[in-house]
Amino acid sequence: MDFLKELEGKRVHDPLIHFQSKTDMADAKTTRRIWVPGPVIVGAGPSGLAAAACLKEKGIPSLILERANCIASLWQLKTYDRLRLHLPKQFCELILMPFPADFPTYPTKQQFLGYLKAYAERFDLKPAFNTTVVSAKYDSHSGLWLVKTLGLKTEEEIEYVCQWLIVATGENAEEVVPEFEGASDFGGTIVHTSSYKSGELFQGKKVLVVGCGNSGMEVCLDLCNYNAKPSLVVKDSVHILPQEILGISTFGLSMWLLKWFPMRLVDRFLLLVSRFLLGDTTRFGINRPQRGPLELKSVSGKTPVLDVGTVAKIRSGDIKVRKAIKQVKHQSVEFVDGKVESFDAIILATGYRSNVMSWLKGFDENSYRRF
Repeated sequence: MDFLKELEGKRVHDPLIHFQSKTDMADAKTTRRIWVPGPVIVGAGPSGLAAAACLKEKGIPSLILERANCIASLWQLKTYDRLRLHLPKQFCELILMPFPADFPTYPTKQQFLGYLKAYAERFDLKPAFNTTVVSAKYDSHSGLWLVKTLGLKTEEEIEYVCQWLIVATGENAEEVVPEFEGASDFGGTIVHTSSYKSGELFQGKKVLVVGCGNSGMEVCLDLCNYNAKPSLVVKDSVHILPQEILGISTFGLSMWLLKWFPMRLVDRFLLLVSRFLLGDTTRFGINRPQRGPLELKSVSGKTPVLDVGTVAKIRSGDIKVRKAIKQVKHQSVEFVDGKVESFDAIILATGYRSNVMSWLKGFDENSYRRF
C-alpha cells in the first residue's frame, strides 16, 4: 500500500495536536494533519534517497517530501547536457548500491540520473512529489516536529507530524541571480545556468559568462565546442586544479595525501603541480587566493575548480577573461577597468544557495545538523 494512503487521515493522539478545519477560522486554508511514524526527509536528491534507503534497511519507515515532480530535480531540470561528475564515481556512489561496473570513471549526467532512478526503484522509495515545505518547527512541549506543506492545490495545507526531521535539500536550492545596473536595457538574452542546456543556441555569438566556478568554466568550454565566442568574468580569486594528476584523480590523491601529511604541505604540492600542468593562471587574469585550495575549502567552503579543458582554451585565446561588471548597456557591458565590449548574450554562472532558513523555524545556520 502506498505510504501516504496508509497515513491518510490518521490523527496524532496528543492533546497539543489537533485538526483544523474551515470552520476553525473563516479565512484560513484547510489543514490536515498526518502522523508519520518515522522521520520526514525534506528533499529527494541523492542525500534524501540515501537517507531513506538506509532507514528502510533498518526497518524504519520514512516520508520523503519533494517540491519538484521528480527525484534529483537539480540534476534533471537545471543542469547542462554535457555535465559529468567532476569526481570519480567511487566518491559519488550512494550507500548500499555501487555504480554499474561498466560506467566510466566520470559518469555522464544521463548515467547518473539512470543510477538514481534505479536506486529509488531498488529500495522502493516513493517521495511525495509537488509538495513544498513552507515551515518546519519543533514543538518542545510534545517533542514533535510540525512540518507544514503546500501541494499543487495550494488551497489545502498538510501538516506532517513526526519525531525526527532530516534536511536533505543541499546547498543548491535557489538560483543566485545578481542585479546589474542597466540589465533591463541589455536587449539580448540573459539566462542563469539553471536554464542553459548547450551552446547550440549560441553558435557564432559573443557570450559573456559571469562566474568562474566549475559551471562557468565548463559552460565556456561548451560554448567553444559550438563555435561561440565566450568571455569569462572573473571577479574574485579562485583556485583551478587539474582534474587528474598523472592519470590519478586530484581529489582522490588529495584525500590520500591528507592521511599522511599536514594540509598546508598537501596544498603546496597541489599548487606546484597545478602550475606545472596548467601554467601561471595570473597571466590570464585569474589570481589564486592566499590560502591553499584545501585550507580555503575547510575554512570557507569554497570549492576549487577542477579543470576539464577550459584553461587550454583560455591560453589559446578562444576564451577571454574579463574583470567584474560595472554596468550593463544595450547589447554591451562595461567592466570595472573601463573597457566596454558588445555581447549577444549573458549567461549567469553565479551558483545557488540554500533555502533552509526560509522554512526551518527557530534555528540558524549553525544550530542544525546538515545531512
